[in-house]
Amino acid sequence: MLSIDPHFLLINQRIDMSPIQPYQPLLLRFLHGLTGLCLIAAILTAFWTYNSYDGRWGSISLPKFQAIEGIHGTFGLWTLLIFPAFVVYASRSGKRRLIQANSLTKLTKIGQPIWWYTLNQICNTLALLALTFALFSGKMMDEKWLPEGELTHGWYYAHLISWVVMVAAIALHLLINAKVGGAPLLLSMVQWRYRTQDSPIRWPQQVAQWWRRYWPRPWSGWWQSRSALIGLEAALLGSILAAWLIPIFKG
Repeated sequence: MLSIDPHFLLINQRIDMSPIQPYQPLLLRFLHGLTGLCLIAAILTAFWTYNSYDGRWGSISLPKFQAIEGIHGTFGLWTLLIFPAFVVYASRSGKRRLIQANSLTKLTKIGQPIWWYTLNQICNTLALLALTFALFSGKMMDEKWLPEGELTHGWYYAHLISWVVMVAAIALHLLINAKVGGAPLLLSMVQWRYRTQDSPIRWPQQVAQWWRRYWPRPWSGWWQSRSALIGLEAALLGSILAAWLIPIFKG
C-alpha cells in the first residue's frame, strides 16, 4: 500500500511547483513488493488454471498445462506465508494508510485532496480484505476438484469471485495513487535508496523494540480499544489462522 502524505497532495495541486517524491519506509517497500510479486504471480496462474479447467465465462488461447494448478497453489502458499507480516505492519506502523474512524465524514468533501487521500485509505483496506478472502477460499478448496471436473463447489465459486474482486482492488489502488501522486508516488515504492534508520541491519533491533512496545502484555486493554483497526487486524489474522487450521480438521 502506497503512502500518501496530505501535504504531498496539496503541493501537487500547485502547477508552479514540481512534484516531490515521497519517501517510503524500506520495510514497507520490502513487504509490499514481496507480497505484490507473489500475488501477481498467483493472479496470472489463477487465470491460467481457470482457462485450462473451466472457461465457462470466457477463455483465451493458452496451452492446457496440467501442472498449472499446483504452480498457482505454490504462489498462493507463498503469499499466505508472507501476508501475516504485511498485515501486522499495515495495522500497526502503517495504520494511517488504512480506513479511519472519520473516513466516512471526510468522504463528503468530494474532489478535495483529503477526499482522494481517504479514498486511497479505503481502497488499501479493501485490498487487504480481498486478498484475505482469496487466500481463505483457496485453502478451502480440494486440489482434486478441477482435475476431476468438479466445477460446482461453493468454495470454487467463492475463490473465483475473490480473484475478480482482488484484481479490481489492485486496479483501483494503482489508479487512485496515480491520480493523487502521479509517477513520483508510484516510483517511490520501487526505488532502492533508504535512510540510515531504515537499514536492514537495524531491523532485528527495531522488531525487538516494536515487540516490547506493543506486546509487553499482549491482551491487556486489547479488546477495550475503540480503534476499528484492532478489529480489522484481528479479523485478518484470525482468517489466516483459520485457513491453516480448518483443512487440518477437515482432513
